[in-house]
Amino acid sequence: MTSNLPKPVAAGLDLLPGLLLCLAVTAAAVLLTRIEVALFGAAWLEPLVMAILVGAVVRTCWAPSPRWRPGIGFSAKMLLEIAVFLLGASISARSISAAGPNTLVLGIAGVVVMGIAVSFTIGRVLGLPAKMAALVACGNAICGNSAIAAVAPVIGAKPEDVAASIAFTAVLGVIAVITLPLLAAPLGMSVEQYGVLAGLTVYAVPQVLAATAPLGQVAVQIGTLVKLVRVLMLGPVVLGLSLLMRRQQIIAGRGTGRAPARLNLSKLVPWFILGFLALATLRSLDLVPLALLPPIGFVTTWLTVLSMAALGLGTDLRMLVRAGGRVSLAVTLSLLTMLGLSVALIWLLAVR
Repeated sequence: MTSNLPKPVAAGLDLLPGLLLCLAVTAAAVLLTRIEVALFGAAWLEPLVMAILVGAVVRTCWAPSPRWRPGIGFSAKMLLEIAVFLLGASISARSISAAGPNTLVLGIAGVVVMGIAVSFTIGRVLGLPAKMAALVACGNAICGNSAIAAVAPVIGAKPEDVAASIAFTAVLGVIAVITLPLLAAPLGMSVEQYGVLAGLTVYAVPQVLAATAPLGQVAVQIGTLVKLVRVLMLGPVVLGLSLLMRRQQIIAGRGTGRAPARLNLSKLVPWFILGFLALATLRSLDLVPLALLPPIGFVTTWLTVLSMAALGLGTDLRMLVRAGGRVSLAVTLSLLTMLGLSVALIWLLAVR
C-alpha cells in the first residue's frame, strides 16, 4: 500500500513499473542494435528507432494494464521534454547559420501554411468532414498529435475524429522515421539539407531526433532546430482558427450566451522549447562550459532512447486498420505533400 507514504515517494513508486518496462525495452533495443553490428558490420537501425519498433511490437501484442501507464507516460513526456531541453546545449550559432535565417523563419512558415492549405483540400476532396480535414492538415503540417490535440477543442472536433486522426499519424510517424533516412542518398542531400528535410517533414520532436540520428550530430542539431521553429507555428495557427471559429459563430448567429473559452497561450509554447532556445543562446555565447558538453550529450542521448521506448509502447500498429481508408489516404498524401514542399524549399533557397 502506498497511501501511507509521503506523496513524492508514493508518486515515485507509481512510476516505477512503467519506468522499468521502458528500461527493458531500451535494453532490448540496444541488444538488437549490437546484433545488427555483429551480423552486418553496421547498425542500419539506430537505438532510437529500434526502441520505437520494439515498443510498438510489445504494445501491439500486449496492452499494458493501468499499473504500467504512469511510468510509460512520464517517460514519453517528461523525460523527453528534459532531453529536448538539454539538446539546446549542443546547438550553436554556427548550426543556425548553416540552415539559414530564411529557411528557419520565412521558409518554415511558408511550408506550414501551404501544407495546411493543400492537406485540408486533399481531405475535403476525399470526402472527409471539414473538421477532420482540418485536424489532419494541422497534424501533418505542424507537429502531429500535439497539433491535433491543440486544434480539436478550438474547432469543436468530434472525439471519434480526433481518435482516428491521432491513430494513423502515430503509426505513420513511426514509418516516416524508418524510411526517411533512406531518401538522403537517392536525393543527393548533404547532412545539412537532410536535417532541414527531417525537421520540416517528420511529425514530432522525438521522431525528428530518431530520423536524423543515422546521419550524425549535425543533422540532429539542424533537424531539431527547424522542427522547433515549426512547432512555434502552432500558436499563430490555433489563434487564427479560434478567431475564424468565433467569426463563423457570430455570422451564423449560433451564440449560446456563454463566454468563449480562453486560449492558454502558455501551452502553445511549452517550457522545454523555451529552455532549448535559452540553452542554445547560452552555448552560442560560450557560456556553457565545454567540459559539461560530453556528460550532457550522454544524458540527452539515453533519455531520448528511453522516451522512444515509451512512445513505442503507446503505438498500437493495429490502429492502421482502425483508422479507415479515407483517413489513411488523406494522412499519407498530406505527408507526401509536406515532403514535396520541403524538398522544393531546400532547392529554392539553395540550402547547402
